[in-house]
Amino acid sequence: MEATAMDVEELPQSNPNSLNRVGLKNSIQTNFGDDYVFQIVPKNDWTSMAVSLSTNVVKLYSPVTGQYYGECKGHSDTINHISFSATSTPHVLNSCSSDGTLKVWDTRTFKEVSSISAGPSQEIFSFSFGGSTGNLLSAGCKSQILFWDWRNKKQVACLEDSHVEDVTQVHFIPSQPNKLLSASVDGLICIFDTDGDINDDDNLESVINVGTSIGKVGFFGDKFQKLWCLSHIETLSIWDWNDARNEGDFQDARSIASKSWTSDQVDYFVDCHYSEQEERLWVVGGTNSGNLGYFPVNYKGEAAIGSPEAVLMGGHGGIVRSALPVSSICSGLDHSPGMFGWTGGEDGRLCCWVLDDSSQTDRSWFSSALVMRSPNTRKKTRHQPY
Repeated sequence: MEATAMDVEELPQSNPNSLNRVGLKNSIQTNFGDDYVFQIVPKNDWTSMAVSLSTNVVKLYSPVTGQYYGECKGHSDTINHISFSATSTPHVLNSCSSDGTLKVWDTRTFKEVSSISAGPSQEIFSFSFGGSTGNLLSAGCKSQILFWDWRNKKQVACLEDSHVEDVTQVHFIPSQPNKLLSASVDGLICIFDTDGDINDDDNLESVINVGTSIGKVGFFGDKFQKLWCLSHIETLSIWDWNDARNEGDFQDARSIASKSWTSDQVDYFVDCHYSEQEERLWVVGGTNSGNLGYFPVNYKGEAAIGSPEAVLMGGHGGIVRSALPVSSICSGLDHSPGMFGWTGGEDGRLCCWVLDDSSQTDRSWFSSALVMRSPNTRKKTRHQPY
């Protein structure tokens, strides 16, 4: 199903004077060179966070204090994706690179413990662990999707007919781990059933045509049946992936968000953030000067992007590449109340944001809707999306 343009409206503007002030607690220079921060991901228990850099290394820090723990060094080209493993192996960090390898690190020693190669002249842009048994590893490469049995590291399948350009995203669907979603520069999102022998003819279930190069996607909603999609030309679309139905198409998302942000102009989008407890979705927009805004997205009924419910200003001097909101219910952060999150960007800096009532932070603020409720007020227990 091809996405079609929809009428959109602006949601009511937020009043920053009635919201919580947020200030810059800490700013860390990750290196002394001209490195970028690409991605920030937390360990499952939030006792550490991993940060991928343009110097082809991954550094680890404390999300509470910003203390530097060490670095994982071994890739020879750009690191495209990092993630910690499941709670059964809490000290395992995974990374993939344009050098064509996926590496596994022990974060206690910062040493490489395993590696898989996609082959000569190959690049790996994204990876995901899943399958019916949980032992399947999928990787998005130039125009292929590769599969390995993680137990013996043997390649078991290669899909090469579904996409014709770089596969930027692969994700096993949290609610249905036997299903894999892939997204590509060719503008297509494909859904595969990975049970049995995997091939293009028999395992492709559905195709969504976004119509433009896809940069990042994520699952949200009850049973993770919804999908948000950010393109390389800064469009945002919302989908029900199960029936390939478009539920929101913001071709001019930047201009809509900018109109509701009276003090700044959105130049690009960093990510989307979903709160299961609040059942709300935000798109994170940034400026070339390093400011960030969290804009609420209405995907129920008439599609709309509202005025920012969080504004982070004064931390970065360049484009922001990653934003990590911190949940107040995380046990590793119980002794650090008021923590909002971390950001990283092309200025090579990591910035930590916290509640701050000082007058110096009068331009930065956030809504209480962006702070998760305590565990005893949660509606139900769900697994976290990829």
